[in-house]
Amino acid sequence: MPEQHLHIISFDIPFPANYGGVIDVFFKAKSLTEHGIKVHLHCFEYNRKRIPELDKMFHQVNYYKRDVSRKNLFKSVPYIVSSRVSEELIENLSKDNYPILMEGLHTSALLEDERLENRKKVVRTHNIEHEYYHHLAKAESDIFKKYYYYNESAKLKRYEVTLEKADNLIAISENDKKYFSSEYDNVVFIPAFHPFKEVSIKEGRGEYVLYHGNLSVAENINAVKYLVNNVFDNSKFKFKIAGLNPSRQIIKAVAGVESIELISNPSDEELQTLIENAHINISITAQATGLKLKLLNTLYNGRFCLVNDKMLSGTNLDKLCIIANDNGGLKRKINTLFKKEFTRKEIEKRKLILTTLYNNGNNTKKLIDLVC
Repeated sequence: MPEQHLHIISFDIPFPANYGGVIDVFFKAKSLTEHGIKVHLHCFEYNRKRIPELDKMFHQVNYYKRDVSRKNLFKSVPYIVSSRVSEELIENLSKDNYPILMEGLHTSALLEDERLENRKKVVRTHNIEHEYYHHLAKAESDIFKKYYYYNESAKLKRYEVTLEKADNLIAISENDKKYFSSEYDNVVFIPAFHPFKEVSIKEGRGEYVLYHGNLSVAENINAVKYLVNNVFDNSKFKFKIAGLNPSRQIIKAVAGVESIELISNPSDEELQTLIENAHINISITAQATGLKLKLLNTLYNGRFCLVNDKMLSGTNLDKLCIIANDNGGLKRKINTLFKKEFTRKEIEKRKLILTTLYNNGNNTKKLIDLVC
């Protein structure tokens, strides 16, 4: 059988795989390599360092400076796209005729280039981007950032029609598939790729509720403030908040509250231990967009998973979570769950659903059939 090659265009350097989008990119590329595909990884770089490990893992790795200059803010093309245009990338892609997988609308400027007109081109949509940026704008308190997000949202909505030029779109959630299928042809659903090989959950009970996430992001800051002020106010249960770079707003919100503990910048091992030992992992969001990969982490490794319905948007994971959508409902569910132990039966239920729908191996085979 002849060698199969694939170009993957990543919006960022996907290692370390420690935030939503790059987790999907990295573990997808890794799984493709394990299935015999020669992956040519192309990375736009701006805030992250080049990682020698990537050269050892993939057939070829190339880097391109993302143009983060202000001039791109004033173009009609969205900033997340115009800042990722590279002539060097086009030249490298033109050296062969291998198929191209673009990660996110961010890297889709390639669809407009006539030099690649006859190539197999597929876009992995990580979000309905104009909706995502609209939600970012609503959550943002800084007036300049709010304006930028609203402006970018409008540009993304206009620009999205470029996706018509892709041979296929690969949606990351069922909800996203439904949206893109209403606008474009050749849309398929392949769930997020992830690092979890097996369900590993402790039976019994824990002693606290855990919220984890990037604590400098507006969406997560708002979620934590809501939980602190409306759910864990006067709570008899221990509440732990763990994550990267807590904002001043979060530090101020938890100051002096004895039942709440803030754990700043835990190591990966420390965070996994917190997830495993919690009685409840709680995740809420105001944005019903994409897939929250931290949800998969808690389902593979933690006991009870308490969420609002927007957290589950198009994931097909409803049966594995406890759902509540307001502070009264969340408080009642927490009270009820602390009276229960997490059982072997619950663990087997997780195994059955997660290893069917979110199996990296099965999803890689679907991707190879589609792209290569």
